[in-house]
Amino acid sequence: MRRHSSGKPWIYALLLPGLILFAINAGIATSSSVQWSEEEIETLRSMTLDSLPPLPDDPSNDYDTDPKAARLGELVFHDERFSENGDVSCASCHEKDQVFQDGLPRAEGLEVGPRRTMPLIGAAYNDWFFWDGRKDSLWSQALGPIENPLEHGISRTRTVYLVAEHYKRAYETVFGSLPELPGGYPEKARPTEENATASRAWQSIDKHHRDLINVVYANIGKAVAAYVRTILPEPAPFDRFVRALAQGNREKADSILSRKQQHGLKIFKGRGGCTSCHTGPLLTNQDFHDTGVNDMPESEYDAGRAKGIPKVQHDRFNCLGAYSDAGERDCMALRYMDTSTEKYRQAFKTPTLRSVTDRPPYFHAGQAETVREVITFYIEESEENPELEHLELTEGDVDALVAFLESLSGPVRVHRDLIGRLPRDMQ
Repeated sequence: MRRHSSGKPWIYALLLPGLILFAINAGIATSSSVQWSEEEIETLRSMTLDSLPPLPDDPSNDYDTDPKAARLGELVFHDERFSENGDVSCASCHEKDQVFQDGLPRAEGLEVGPRRTMPLIGAAYNDWFFWDGRKDSLWSQALGPIENPLEHGISRTRTVYLVAEHYKRAYETVFGSLPELPGGYPEKARPTEENATASRAWQSIDKHHRDLINVVYANIGKAVAAYVRTILPEPAPFDRFVRALAQGNREKADSILSRKQQHGLKIFKGRGGCTSCHTGPLLTNQDFHDTGVNDMPESEYDAGRAKGIPKVQHDRFNCLGAYSDAGERDCMALRYMDTSTEKYRQAFKTPTLRSVTDRPPYFHAGQAETVREVITFYIEESEENPELEHLELTEGDVDALVAFLESLSGPVRVHRDLIGRLPRDMQ
């Protein structure tokens, strides 16, 4: 069919500038793709999983690379018998189908805790654990919930009894002979300032046997750590985008991340100031920051890292403790950590942004329901908080940032090749 001219070209001359301005304001790019310099591409490569170094060996845990220890740890990780009511396991809060967290504002074990569950994505790369960094190793971290009355609510003594009853051969395959303990020790015995009955029961056990109980208890933590070490992120769209970009394949790169997502990435690494805290392949600097979250409505005061510092210093299961396998020249993070409690008052650990949009809510007690709320809060808080550098971002900038953060979602899986087998009668 033949097209007829309107005969009024002056109308298009008048409308065209307005149409172009509308397209720009609506976020429709007039060029084919976002431009990236070689320097920018190199920076982006440092943020991808291609730059993630090999899994580190923990000097405080001689068993962290032992496949059989990982299998024993996996069994304990999923065993609900290691709880007061027989319904709580490590997997209760670290669910595989929810990228190894629970999706709740605050962790729920026997009771609701004060903080939310942290994800286990690439946890073996961490120097500090929990929101306040009160633990300095993956195996020591694994021990905390067992005796926490809000989480598993049992004791190290009860843990030893459970190992002897259900995992004796498996334990001895990894760690050697399980020590013989005289019967009759109270199962709720543990060192604590919060429960006088449990503390008196612990003191009623002679020092030699208390030490044997601690050894077995620490070893169970080391087995669980060997398993958690295998939980790793897989490449997300962001990683594939940068790989294509680095290979010079712009067409493929543009098919992976939309222009909106790429604009969000530009803001993330540039004027948004996000990389001040979220750097490296796991998108975290592993440090602690007071971002003003305690000032949010309905937030309860939490001293954060300021309380975590003395806890990790005096933890008998830390890297320098008697149950650590570390040598004299190890434990650098603990030896040289910044101990200024005033500096770290109300400071919390920077979490990884891997799969961040898959695991709401956010902040240490679930104070924000969406990543948009997090960004908006940071924009408002940055006016007075020197820890934040988000400056002035428009609604369009926020939209782009959210779109980019969605590109960080990728599979998180257990690497079965790092986990050995135990005979069926040991399981």
